[in-house]
Amino acid sequence: MDAVIKNLQSAAVKQDNKRRPTQAEAEAAVRTLLLWAGDDPDREGLLDTPERVAKAYRELFSGYSQDPADVLGRTFEEIAGYEDIVLIQDIPFFSHCEHHMVPIIGKAHVAYLPDGEKVVGLSKIARVVDIYAHRLQTQEAMTAQIANAIQESLQPRGVAVMIEAEHMCMSMRGIRKSGSMTTTTTFTGTYKTDVNEQVRFMTLVRGR
Repeated sequence: MDAVIKNLQSAAVKQDNKRRPTQAEAEAAVRTLLLWAGDDPDREGLLDTPERVAKAYRELFSGYSQDPADVLGRTFEEIAGYEDIVLIQDIPFFSHCEHHMVPIIGKAHVAYLPDGEKVVGLSKIARVVDIYAHRLQTQEAMTAQIANAIQESLQPRGVAVMIEAEHMCMSMRGIRKSGSMTTTTTFTGTYKTDVNEQVRFMTLVRGR
C-alpha cells in the first residue's frame, strides 16, 4: 500500500510540474530576470514590462497550442491528376533557439510531390512553418518536423524542406559572427530515394 501511495504522490508531483504557470507567475519571473540583469523593475520604464513580456511570449510561442495536422486536414481533390512538384519558396519565419531563447531569423523552402489525388492550399504549408517556428527550436529539428508533418498528413510521394537562417546566438553573443547562415535539408519518400529529384528541388530553389 505504501508503494502505491508513493507512486501516486510521484505522479501528482510530475503532473504539477507540467502545470502551466499563471499570468502573475510569468510576470513575477520576468521581474526576477530584470533584477538579475541589474535593473530596477519598479522604475517607470519597466513597470509594465513584465506584463508586456508575458503577452509577447504567449504570441511568440503560440505554436505549442496549434496542431499542424489540423491545418493540413483540408485538401482539394479537383487537381486533374496533377502529381508534379509543388514548391513554395522563401517562406519567412522568426523562431527562438531552445538553448539561449534568442531569435532565429530565416526562410523556408518546402516542396512536395502530390499523389495525383489531392493537394493542400498553399497557405497551409506556410502556416505549418509558422506553427513550428512559434516554438523553442533547433533548426535541424524544425526542418524535420515540417517535412514529417506534411508527409504524415498528405501522404505525398515525397517531401523536401530546406531552411536557411541566421542564429542570433551566434550573431549577438559567443562567437559574434553576424550574417553567417545555416542551411538544413530534409527529404522523404521519392525525394529521399531519387537523387535526380533532390537535384531538381535544389536547382529550383537556388536558381530563383
